[in-house]
Amino acid sequence: MAIWTVNPNLEHMAEASKNTAVSHMGIEYLEIGDDYVKGRMPVDQRTVQPFGILHGGSSVLLAETLGSMAANCCLKDKGTVAVGLDINANHIRPVTGGWVYGTARAQHIGSTTQVWEIRLENEQGKLTCISRLTMAVTKRPG
Repeated sequence: MAIWTVNPNLEHMAEASKNTAVSHMGIEYLEIGDDYVKGRMPVDQRTVQPFGILHGGSSVLLAETLGSMAANCCLKDKGTVAVGLDINANHIRPVTGGWVYGTARAQHIGSTTQVWEIRLENEQGKLTCISRLTMAVTKRPG
């Protein structure tokens, strides 16, 4: 059973992300399932740290992007918006090139908060980072 209150759409997500950190980092939305959003980010000069491995902040940016987009498709009240309240990440293994793939899945969808788990994997499907994102659900500005 789908968790969405608004049908998520890959094209809409990409359009909303134009000219933002998301597009600057090369993040792409790939797939939407009944209870998840998947995307990917290149491991290149935009996303690595000085030692040539994926920057932890880049991993967190991908995690928050996927979780936030998904969270805003699960709102119970159309007059609200979900914004990041807290995020943590455990970096499991380094990535030096190619792509890193992320999958965001809800752990809790409430009226005032949501909690999302985002798993990042390398091209071989090995876990590289696991993140937990807490979203605050608040009144939509304006």
